[in-house]
Amino acid sequence: MTKKEKSPRNKTIVLTSSEYVYFYRKLCNLKGVNNIKEENIINKTINNDLFDIIDFMPQQFADLIIIDPPYNLTKEFNGFKFKSSSQDKYSDYLRSWFPRIVSMLKPNGSLYLCGDWKCTSALQQVMSENLTVINRITWQREKGRGATHNWKNAMEDIWFGVKNVNDYYFDIKSVRQKRKVIAPYRQDGKPKDWEETVEGNFRLTCPSNFWDDISIPYWSMPENTDHPTQKPEKLIAKLILSGCPEHGIVFDPFLGSGTTSVVAKKLNRRYVGIEMNEEYCCIAEKRLQIADKDSNIQGYSNGVFWERNTANLQIFENKKKNTVK
Repeated sequence: MTKKEKSPRNKTIVLTSSEYVYFYRKLCNLKGVNNIKEENIINKTINNDLFDIIDFMPQQFADLIIIDPPYNLTKEFNGFKFKSSSQDKYSDYLRSWFPRIVSMLKPNGSLYLCGDWKCTSALQQVMSENLTVINRITWQREKGRGATHNWKNAMEDIWFGVKNVNDYYFDIKSVRQKRKVIAPYRQDGKPKDWEETVEGNFRLTCPSNFWDDISIPYWSMPENTDHPTQKPEKLIAKLILSGCPEHGIVFDPFLGSGTTSVVAKKLNRRYVGIEMNEEYCCIAEKRLQIADKDSNIQGYSNGVFWERNTANLQIFENKKKNTVK
């Protein structure tokens, strides 16, 4: 739908009326299809209520499943209002769909389940009933108003689970992080485990399960949309690179404005996304079209993830790479 005019510096992705019509025609609607084939959903944005089609989806097709469900909060998503409930009722809500989503995961696949502090114990419990929990990632969500009678909520969790603890895909080298070296150590006068460059001293490190390098999308970032709980592309890129081989299938049953599908496309993976809201689906399709021409992911370049506030260094590295070519 047509939005009010925005300032030139505001890069938030919106739809014109004509774009809405154009991208709506690209959506996949599976209501009434009782035997959904894998080949009919690959690289598709499915505009359906998950509960209408969940029992008809193909089994064991996804290499990686990323789930960002409504948290146990009262929140409105473009006309749909999710209401908070008791811990037991929220756990029942998760159990109403989670086991059926797990059936779509390949035997050696991985699944990531997102949540906040209020619902994280329910997420862990329900995941442990259906998968082996491997780890909990906590990432710094540095955004939002301060609280006057409580600590500001600046963290979220992502639970990592697998079907087979002895056989699952995990590529740690693909998610290395480039960090500044504050106190460089030398051995025989040479840098030890770090690189000396004209732009500073850096070390490539393996990531831990605490991520403090994520920037929440905001109005001046080209990935930003009006979705109230949009996940950063950089965050999803870490999950996809580590958890899904190239050309593998990434599935997101609560797609929102399309971040998982967009990042999968940028990283040369196939995708399947389900979202009940028509406008969010159309925004997802617009973002996928933009990704055809621009595959950049903020904070990720030359095969490594950079710390926050190092944009100029990333630009320098890209220019150096292009010069070599």
